[in-house]
Amino acid sequence: MLSVHEIRLADMDLRFQVLETASYSGTLVWKIRDYKRRKQEAVMGKTLSLYSQPFYTGYFGYRMCARVYLNGDGMGKGTHLSLFFVVMRGEYDALLPWPFKQKVTLMLMDQGPARKHLGDAFKPDPNSSSFKRPAGDMNIASGCPLFVAQTVLENGTYIKDDTIFIKVVVDASDLPDP
Repeated sequence: MLSVHEIRLADMDLRFQVLETASYSGTLVWKIRDYKRRKQEAVMGKTLSLYSQPFYTGYFGYRMCARVYLNGDGMGKGTHLSLFFVVMRGEYDALLPWPFKQKVTLMLMDQGPARKHLGDAFKPDPNSSSFKRPAGDMNIASGCPLFVAQTVLENGTYIKDDTIFIKVVVDASDLPDP
């Protein structure tokens, strides 16, 4: 009986952590700790990618997350950090316009005094399956396999205290209320 309660408590703790960090403004700031260890795990093939916590365009809006490959993916494998945007299935999808058409900005935050954040923005392709209403838990990720070269990332001021910050901004200014 005690182990059942421990499992339920751990599940509640995880749900609380996700709720505590949830953003409903269309902006995600993702703190990735233990960069060196996680990068090494990616190089060794243990954990190729990481998913952020979900974030939303509003309380009744789109549910989304980011996906990062610290050792790169596709054309960027072994040379770049690859960063992607993912549309997830949400509670209010039936009330939202599809396909997803909001402008997405992906950024790696510069932690130095210059604050020279690296970023890329895109408007979704309405014909891509990545932006259709999700049939499963999440759609196929879309983004930048060559987001930032590892030499730029590791020799600049983007890593501090073995931590990087990724920011994703989804323009929700023209979304209608449900």
